[in-house]
Amino acid sequence: MSRILSPPSTFTGRLKYLGPGFILSAAIVGSGELIATTALGAKAGFITFWVIIVSCLVKVALQLEFGKNAIYTGTFMMHNFNQLPGRRWGRAHWSIWLWLSLQGLKLLQVGGIVGGVAIVLHMAWPAVSVNVWAILAVLITSFLVYRGHYGLVEKGSLVMIILFTAVILVSLILLQGTRYAIHWEQIKSGLQFSLPTGLVAIAFGAFGITGVGGDEIMYYNYWCIEKGYAAYTGPNDGTPAWAERAKGWFNVMYLDAVLSMVVYTVVTAAFYLLGAAVLHRGGAVPEGYEMINVLSRIFTETLGPWAKNLFLVGAFFVLYSTLFTATASWARVWGDAFGELGWMKFDTAENQRRSIAILSWILPAAWCILYLFIQSPVLMVILGGIATSILLLLIVYVSLVFRFKELPASLKPTLTYDIFFWVSVVSILMVSAYGVIQIL
Repeated sequence: MSRILSPPSTFTGRLKYLGPGFILSAAIVGSGELIATTALGAKAGFITFWVIIVSCLVKVALQLEFGKNAIYTGTFMMHNFNQLPGRRWGRAHWSIWLWLSLQGLKLLQVGGIVGGVAIVLHMAWPAVSVNVWAILAVLITSFLVYRGHYGLVEKGSLVMIILFTAVILVSLILLQGTRYAIHWEQIKSGLQFSLPTGLVAIAFGAFGITGVGGDEIMYYNYWCIEKGYAAYTGPNDGTPAWAERAKGWFNVMYLDAVLSMVVYTVVTAAFYLLGAAVLHRGGAVPEGYEMINVLSRIFTETLGPWAKNLFLVGAFFVLYSTLFTATASWARVWGDAFGELGWMKFDTAENQRRSIAILSWILPAAWCILYLFIQSPVLMVILGGIATSILLLLIVYVSLVFRFKELPASLKPTLTYDIFFWVSVVSILMVSAYGVIQIL
């Protein structure tokens, strides 16, 4: 049965079809924001605030290219990777093999997130050990998402976004009544695009870890398709009517992506300001997940014992939202990749549901086992961050192919869009080149 639907033309009409961005925002705001962003504020003070804002804003152009590709092809990302020009090994394109080679480190990264969730829960209920909390967290998550229903993932993500955004913003507002209050002059100093020599490395690192990453950009394809954007557009029959529908659903997707960008930018900025205001003055920068405990103690000292629970609620939903959406997203992208490699069947709706269900149990179990053996969540997250940086370079390449090789001529964007796209590409390449130079 055809699901072709004329796109809404008004702002309020488009709001009814938002959703993929909710899932992306829940995935993006995780350990990087809670740990790395807060630590940067603690080290640098307010001076590098602009780096965080720019980092969150410029990468969204690549996300838009992947969203558009989902709409005009209607096919999943690993299938589209397998159609790229270039060398193949066996059944798969080199890009799929590169993605697969990075997944060992990525497994460690999400294992670190499992550890973070368990640590926060243990802080709230110390009678239960961290290891037991880790096991319970992944079992509950697998049970919630294994059925593969898009609606549950979207609604769950939206609820967690509302909760962690509210808690973090309330925390920031309450801070204004303490000796750590933030003043406009401090924020203004962080928006002047200045960068002391000693903070260059820290700033480049922050640019790489905040905002939308390579993983989330890939996930966006699956969620746009499951939301129905591609089905509403219909298959490309070369007619002007199809092009008009595609452009209309592009506009819906643009709004979805931009609003999600606003959410994760606001939350990331709030975490940075907390670190800069509360920790920078003391000169001490707690490492890793100890940041959670230190921030909670500072809040109890300034606002009273009740504030620890408020902060732990925010910390839990920041970390758990990443675990929840990672389980749902990984099950899809891994199932798709295994389908292209011939290791699983992912060619029909029924096979897709079965693969997602299986992987929704297997992947979280692997994350949990890795954490239980390694017991070093911060190191696990950092190692995964290395793979994320490499993956982002692959995303840049694929985005260029999508924009200049595969995008139908009838859907060519405006010059303004292309300028923003190239700013994004060049920014990411510059940061990556700097990282390589530092390593060498």
